[in-house]
Amino acid sequence: MVHPTATDRPAAARTHAEGARAWISRYEPALQGAAAGPLAGLRFAVKDNIDAAGQRTTAACEAFAYKPAAHATVVHKLLSAGASLLGKTNLDQFACGLNGTRSPWGAVPNAFDPAYVSGGSSSGSAYVVATGQVDFALGTDTAGSGRVPAGLNNIVGLKPSKGLISARGVLPAAQSVDCVSIFARTVGLAARVLDAARGYDAQDPYSRELLLATQPFPAGFRYGVPHKLEFFGDAQAKAAYELARAQLRALGGVEVLIDFEPFAQAAALLYESALVAERYAAIREFFDAHESEVMEPVRSIIGRGRGYSAADLYAAQLQLRALGQRAATLWQQMDVLCVPTAPTHYTIAQMQADPVVLNRNLGAYTNFVNLLDYAALSVPSSIRPDGLPFGITLIGPCGSDWQLAELGQRYHHATGLTQGATVEPLPAPRPIPGIAPAATVRVAVVGAHLTGMPLNPQLTERGAQLVARTTTAPHYRLYALPGTVPPKPGLQRVAEGQGARIVVEIWEMPLGHYGSFVAAVPAPLSIGTLMLEDGSSVQGFLCEAQALSGAQDITGYGGWRAFVDAQRSKQA
Repeated sequence: MVHPTATDRPAAARTHAEGARAWISRYEPALQGAAAGPLAGLRFAVKDNIDAAGQRTTAACEAFAYKPAAHATVVHKLLSAGASLLGKTNLDQFACGLNGTRSPWGAVPNAFDPAYVSGGSSSGSAYVVATGQVDFALGTDTAGSGRVPAGLNNIVGLKPSKGLISARGVLPAAQSVDCVSIFARTVGLAARVLDAARGYDAQDPYSRELLLATQPFPAGFRYGVPHKLEFFGDAQAKAAYELARAQLRALGGVEVLIDFEPFAQAAALLYESALVAERYAAIREFFDAHESEVMEPVRSIIGRGRGYSAADLYAAQLQLRALGQRAATLWQQMDVLCVPTAPTHYTIAQMQADPVVLNRNLGAYTNFVNLLDYAALSVPSSIRPDGLPFGITLIGPCGSDWQLAELGQRYHHATGLTQGATVEPLPAPRPIPGIAPAATVRVAVVGAHLTGMPLNPQLTERGAQLVARTTTAPHYRLYALPGTVPPKPGLQRVAEGQGARIVVEIWEMPLGHYGSFVAAVPAPLSIGTLMLEDGSSVQGFLCEAQALSGAQDITGYGGWRAFVDAQRSKQA
């Protein structure tokens, strides 16, 4: 991932995808992290507008390049926490773009199909995480650059509340709106990185001390959905979003249709008002002296900032404040806003043929977030029939970072997706650092809720964690219930000496989600008290006696999994 020299640049005959892979796969000598710390043993990369001492910062513009003497604050924090820095990643020049094609080093490909864009501007950071080259990576996010690449590459993009992570040593795109973002393949790791990276920095003028909410969203959380959605003709994206809404309902969410117009109007201000002048201000001295060194359409976008007056800027800021007031009333109706991370996928060829309009389309549901001072988390949601990823973004008020992570982790684990573009399954959910430990209840499952079985997501999506595999006391018989979908067993307590030990799994579930789990249990099953082999008792599945008439007694198998495996062997 080292920055290429002029002689390293891809030959003209190479495709953009080949050029991007050739760069991304090359590593500099690692900057070793501390021997111990919360991130010890993890490897990371940083977007090439973030300073790492001794490694050039280019912002994808050779004429601009410099070699910093010190690390950016966030890089220093991560190295101190034990993570090792492998190098720098490609980006849309001067972090201006949401598509990953605006770099002299070549377009970064999508990790699932190199004909498609990766999303930007943090394109390279998303790619190296999705393909497993690093454990996590840093991007920056002004208009969605820490979220769009995540959604298009099946990874997590955590965009924290502004000022939570120091931006000292980060070349800004629009300094009052920017924040450092985190890419990872799981929400749990992204949250760990945020915990290590956050902190007030008096040398960053936009750093601030924030009190983050420590309680998760309520069990019946209200999630807002725009009353009118635009997918730019992409039927597969629309269908994927409908599936996402259904999944949120399965998690216990209550859907609320909201007026999206204030958010859409705020998003338009980022590029279509005097607010764009801040992009020019970020590199004004260099731009005025080297404008011809800046590639299109970046040059035209930044150059437009020259044409606005101070009065124009105040007018735009006033309009933004008014839109923020309108949007604030909508938060009385919802706990979290759920939008598509990106409304569609574009090929690299399509994007290069129409770079401004298609780029704007990719930001339809991201551009307003920093302007209105929200936190956001992009989470993988599904793989479309064409093999491309679809992600959703959960958005909350400033300071809701841990709440978003807690809900986002439950959502991600309920999808059953693998990590990024790898074939690795999701690991067990991790505690979210800032969420206060919740009261829990232990539940014994005996059949379709076992690990790997069809109804197991009803546990994982509620944040339940497997804590033990054991057996019941020898007082139970197990039956295969006829006509159930998916197939389920029934467990019955019998008289002493007439039963056997039956294999069960013990899952620990947050008490706040237990009610919705019990409510979903269909008759003739119920939740009662089971006695385990060690003499202790736990809540678990039992079956009404009348439903067992004519059911096959499978007690001799010792458990549901053994019975299912035996049936499969007979059919093979």
